[in-house]
Amino acid sequence: MIAVPSPEIPALIVRGLGLFLPVAAVAALCLWRAPGRREIASMIVASGWALCTLVPLNLYAVRVGWWSFHVEGASWQGIPVDLLGAWALLWGALPALALRLLPIPLVTVLLVWVDMVLMPLAEPVVVLGAWWVLGEVVGVAVCLIPALTLAFWTRRGLLPGVRGGVQALLFLVLMVVLPVYLLATAPPGIMALLPGPDGLSPPEYPGALSVLVQLLALACLPGVVAAREFAVVGGGTPLPYDPPARLVTSGPYAYVRNPMQLSMALLYLVAGVFLHPVLFVGTAASLVYGAGFASWDEGGRMRERFGSDWEVYRSGVRSWIPRLRPWEGRAEGVLYVAMDCGMCRGVGSMVASRRPTALRLRPAAEHPEVLYRLTYENAAGDRWSGLAALARAMEHLHLGWAMVGWTISLPGVRWTLQLCADAFGAGPRPSRRESPTLAEAEREREDVDT
Repeated sequence: MIAVPSPEIPALIVRGLGLFLPVAAVAALCLWRAPGRREIASMIVASGWALCTLVPLNLYAVRVGWWSFHVEGASWQGIPVDLLGAWALLWGALPALALRLLPIPLVTVLLVWVDMVLMPLAEPVVVLGAWWVLGEVVGVAVCLIPALTLAFWTRRGLLPGVRGGVQALLFLVLMVVLPVYLLATAPPGIMALLPGPDGLSPPEYPGALSVLVQLLALACLPGVVAAREFAVVGGGTPLPYDPPARLVTSGPYAYVRNPMQLSMALLYLVAGVFLHPVLFVGTAASLVYGAGFASWDEGGRMRERFGSDWEVYRSGVRSWIPRLRPWEGRAEGVLYVAMDCGMCRGVGSMVASRRPTALRLRPAAEHPEVLYRLTYENAAGDRWSGLAALARAMEHLHLGWAMVGWTISLPGVRWTLQLCADAFGAGPRPSRRESPTLAEAEREREDVDT
């Protein structure tokens, strides 16, 4: 009797080699030369970007017929999980390591050539359609090139603001959006545990979706602003392998020590209330991680890097429960107010009347440069002007005003409000004329009122 080869063997070989080759290549480069901290950070960020973009790319490719998958087991939405992970390594961690040897253009060309060769060889697991090359081009533009660019910036320490924003976005997608989406597309066995015939869905009452979105945005606010603070003030990112160079005690860190972990716990809490209680597991995991491993690991590293400054900060700011007033030892700021501008003096008086913490108000005429707007400067020389300066000053008042300031300081919100303020007379104007102090201006206003 002649044995007939099983038709599953080619598919198993394709999936096995597809997973083994990228893993072996990454392992070989790591064994050849151990990656440094920035290199590890570049591998993580590039792989995270590749994974987050490859998922929608493959879902869309299957829908429009660029290619399709024919697999049994270890798949999600028809996509083989092992090949998806291997592809993320091939377009994420591997090129991040390859940048130690080759420039970005050459790495891009080499990986595109490898992908163009391997895709036709992946049958019967991957069946290509007539327009699969178009899908390849889209993938290179959306997945590979941005991943390589992020890896390059991370290796060189460039554009910390962009890198921090991308890391916050990737963390939100991987830790919140993806779990919720996985629950919503769970198989029938799991869906049976979820409420209602529609599975994962917000409660049926008027305005539920609006309330959900607003609460999620409110929960995200401290974490997003904290990530920006790491980049703008500290010159680093939230990733432990790419940390700030300076101890950051401003922004949300003047009120709570772990604003990003607190935001994550609140996100899961809101999602658990509105979507399904199983998401409360995320809140518990965030609290356990923050109070356990993260506190021990980060505390040790922070103590090693910043010494007594970290100990003083740690004793003044709690880990999870925000202060109502900012910490007195936070980084000091100076708000320069144009005394020859009635609107500016009004803003300065409003800030001064609320007893700001670690904030000095000075006439703009005392600044060595010509200032055209309300200006805020910190001890490191970083500068903000206009509504961004006002938002910074609000952080020195109390938690409520600080959250208003953080909302104003968000890029799209700030630009829109600044345009509106300029249209109503708050546009730039030079301020160099000697003028009364805030206290004198306030007394003048009271005399006029009297």
